Amino acid sequence: MTGPWNDVDLSPEQRLAALLGQMSLEEKVSQLGAHWEMRNDEEAQGEVAPMEDAMSAGKLDFEDEIVDGLGHLTRTYGTVPLSVAEGARDLRERQRAVIAANRFGIPAIAHEECLTGFTAFQATVYPTSLAWGATFDPALVEEMAARIGADMAAVGVQQGLAPVLDVVRDARWGRVEETMGEDPYVVGTLGSAYVRGLQRAGVMATLKHFAGYAASTAGRNHAPVHLGRRALLDLILVPFEMAVREAGAASVMNSYADIDGEAPAASRWLLTEVLRETWGFTGTVVADYWAVAFLEKMHRVAEDQAHAARLAVAAGLDIELPHTGGYRTLVQQVREGLVEESVIDTAARRVLRQKLALGMLDVEDGSEDGWQPEVDESRDLDSPGNRALARQVAQRSVVLLANDGVLPLEPSAWSGRTVAVIGPSAGEARTMMGCYSFPNHVLAKYPAGTFAGQGLGIEVPTILDALRSGLPGTTLTPQQGCAITGEDRSGIPAAVEAAAAADLAVVTVGDLAGMFGAGTSGEGCDVEDLRLPGVQHELVEAVLGSGTPVVLVLVTGRPYALGGLAERAAAVVQAFFPGEEGGPAVVDVLTGAVEPAGRLPIGIPARAGGQPVGYLAAPLGQHSQGVSNLDPTPLYPFGHGLGYTEVEYSALELSSAEISVDGTVSVHVSVANRGQRPAEEVVQLYSGDQVASVARPVRELIGYARLRLEPGESRRVSFSVHADRFAFTGLDLRRIVEPGSTDLWVGRSSADTPLHAELRLTGQTREVGARRVLTTPATIGPAS
Repeated sequence: MTGPWNDVDLSPEQRLAALLGQMSLEEKVSQLGAHWEMRNDEEAQGEVAPMEDAMSAGKLDFEDEIVDGLGHLTRTYGTVPLSVAEGARDLRERQRAVIAANRFGIPAIAHEECLTGFTAFQATVYPTSLAWGATFDPALVEEMAARIGADMAAVGVQQGLAPVLDVVRDARWGRVEETMGEDPYVVGTLGSAYVRGLQRAGVMATLKHFAGYAASTAGRNHAPVHLGRRALLDLILVPFEMAVREAGAASVMNSYADIDGEAPAASRWLLTEVLRETWGFTGTVVADYWAVAFLEKMHRVAEDQAHAARLAVAAGLDIELPHTGGYRTLVQQVREGLVEESVIDTAARRVLRQKLALGMLDVEDGSEDGWQPEVDESRDLDSPGNRALARQVAQRSVVLLANDGVLPLEPSAWSGRTVAVIGPSAGEARTMMGCYSFPNHVLAKYPAGTFAGQGLGIEVPTILDALRSGLPGTTLTPQQGCAITGEDRSGIPAAVEAAAAADLAVVTVGDLAGMFGAGTSGEGCDVEDLRLPGVQHELVEAVLGSGTPVVLVLVTGRPYALGGLAERAAAVVQAFFPGEEGGPAVVDVLTGAVEPAGRLPIGIPARAGGQPVGYLAAPLGQHSQGVSNLDPTPLYPFGHGLGYTEVEYSALELSSAEISVDGTVSVHVSVANRGQRPAEEVVQLYSGDQVASVARPVRELIGYARLRLEPGESRRVSFSVHADRFAFTGLDLRRIVEPGSTDLWVGRSSADTPLHAELRLTGQTREVGARRVLTTPATIGPAS
């Protein structure tokens, strides 16, 4: 059945009005659901989504689900290992079935995960989101996202479930690896870049998890969130607002965790008042998997699934994922007067508007053929270009935390010498990748040998492999020492012996990502404290006692406490799940093939306990000597990262020492490379109110700029700071800019800011509207 809704010469609103006017209630409700073909594989062990088995009870077969149409197809490529050709054929067949099942020939939107790249068999595994945070490089993140989106679009996928914009409040939470760190401005700028890149490639981005998920009690997955409205507005919601307003994100996914008792999936305040009415969001809100069912079964705010569906759709949740459950009851609820049909119309209009924008209802004049999925069965999802970019992102994300001069390990200087390569991360490829990489997310469920000859589906060189290539004249003596987890210490003596006999020990420790307790990092892999997993701490201590200089390399999904270890090491290097090219990237930094470029997107604690910590804290959240015996000061602060040269900051200058509460000030600083090697520097601008009507962070990042400096080179960096950047939520929950004095600092990290200036804001307290300035543009002057 064709009609005006297929006419590309009409406006989208005319087409939508015509289509909705012809659709039955059943047909409109069908657009609000989804289907996930789980393909019960007898060999697979474990789940890829929370409470998968329990929440799948009552799921309809595909043929029954698509009667009258379907909103979404869930993870056709990302559920079981399929080649591109197999996945493409499956997707094409399912789309044709959906089109044939409804009068209007409306296809479904195919969505997939893309947290570390397209989560599909044999697809490139890029560094995880925490590594993006360490790059402080929005342009690079956008380029990566555009490549991910291009691969997804080429095989028929229209929507990606990324990026994660949660701001970390407790590093014990298992999903820290999926975030971009503890600072909302870094999360917001990099997340917005990811959205722009993915959507530039034709794939709709999905912001998650809206909101507060990473602030759960004690860092436990799905635990309640105890935050006030002010913390939500000034910290948690900021990255989402940036990605909606600055990048035009097409979709948002709710958070599982309740906030002060209110479940986001049923929160009209979050999903309608804030997201749509205040920020102007016009896209779709999709349920995190089984979030509608959670309202009944976990939050207990609904009597049954019909009640849960009623709450969710009224709040503004448009599409139930991963398959239709409670939303199947909406037709009957409308007829019984429990739900207004206008609510269904509103949600269906949002879904159909996106399908129109994707060309899914376009029919050319005289053509009898409707939309058909264009799928490239020969697409190489791990192309050389992808791998080159994955390596570049990984290189830029590696953080040099400490160095007494032992690094870089220049190959010529180390020829003929011996390096002991110790630790469980050196020879295990899976330790390079996050929990949403296909090898750790799906392949890990299968017994060893299931995919004989195919391995992980992609090539993943280990750190040991890369050291053999990077130090060709060096004798390497590998010893695992211990496993990632467990209490087996039997290998530690051999590791100490190898270290004692070597000129240097490279000790690699960290995480192995998994799901729901099957790893040390990842969804459902929360920890009691921030001590290294298993007996790895003991391994490092033992090797440090050998008397041989130690380069400590951490490959992790969260920061771990390094107090007592890092101070005794010759150098410390941090990598956050750097992806399939992570091994070579780490070694590139160790050998000096590239300059250290990463900066910490989250602080590294000194002690395993005393959580949570974070640099964004008011005075009472800082070290209070004489008040508390617990010092939360991190060992390495947010923004920290060293290079192999000396960078000097000087000549801080403000365009004016005084601006009005709606004015703009330019902040200028000179940055010079005084060493003999190139420098990769991240210039960081912080602010802090001297006095405010509410307790405010001592300092917070309001701008940053990445630049490269050749030896002897100097550049002038300028920031344009609008007064809106000093806004906060006041006592009456209005966002305001107050007059008064504000400190500005410029430097290398949140704790290393050698330059300071004072700015005076004048006038009356000003309420900041919904269109406030969210970013601080930076420009880099010519070299001198």
